[in-house]
Amino acid sequence: MGPRVALVTDSTAYLAAEEAAAYSISVVPLRVVVGDTTYAEGPPSVTRLVSEALRVGERVTTSRPSPLDFLEVYRAAADAGTRAVVSVHLSGELSGTRDAARLGALQAPLPVTVVDSRQVGMGLGFAVLAAAGARDRGAAADEVAETARRRAARTRTLLYVDTLEHLRKGGRIGAPQAVLGSALAVKPILHLVDGRLSLLAKVHTAGRALAELERRTVAYAGDQDVEVAVHHLGNPGRAEELATRLRDRIPRLAGSVVREAGSVIGAHVGPGMIAVVVSPLEAGVQRVTGE
Repeated sequence: MGPRVALVTDSTAYLAAEEAAAYSISVVPLRVVVGDTTYAEGPPSVTRLVSEALRVGERVTTSRPSPLDFLEVYRAAADAGTRAVVSVHLSGELSGTRDAARLGALQAPLPVTVVDSRQVGMGLGFAVLAAAGARDRGAAADEVAETARRRAARTRTLLYVDTLEHLRKGGRIGAPQAVLGSALAVKPILHLVDGRLSLLAKVHTAGRALAELERRTVAYAGDQDVEVAVHHLGNPGRAEELATRLRDRIPRLAGSVVREAGSVIGAHVGPGMIAVVVSPLEAGVQRVTGE
């Protein structure tokens, strides 16, 4: 028999496969379309394919899972003896994935609580892992869902991108902000606010952008117990350097990971992206991940 509460998320949480397996988390993939071919997000080979396509100017689009994709996972949870499902997903302001999960839940043979994390990447991943910890401590479904919401709400996600053009094309950021960025040849730093991407700061070199990411991350971490993730797209060396500096500077770092962003996020931000997720732990809660 499976756990009393099943946990479901989507591929933009960027959980390691071993984490998802260890915590019994089902991951529903989003899809990316390169040329005329559709791929499920997840395999590193697809991320590399998307990065190369973007570099040469090939059109790349993304799509959410279908409600049926979620319904099949919810049915499998019921068949395994689960009593309820908590389904935690990326911001509904960035994707229709949350809505697809809700539609699938309408036909599910057991209660399903769909949580909009208002996050993406490990901002979502940390929330899902915190929810898994609550479930494994015996929490009921409503408490598991609330744990995910609280963790996501406390989390800050900052991104450096080489250009705002990919986000503008995908409608994830306003055209005036994209024009401003390109006109001034600046390196933009973005952050998630109420589930939406917004321009946070403008600097003139990649080096200054990374220094600003570092400064803001350290300031937000303060003297809290935090977990940190550094994401990148085709930029592992720079991501590792930043992660090393953060490990040295954050006094109460409970855990840190460096992970490449997947093909779906990559399609919208473009090659060279660096993102930092800083996620405070609740009092008395141990770290949930780390490398």
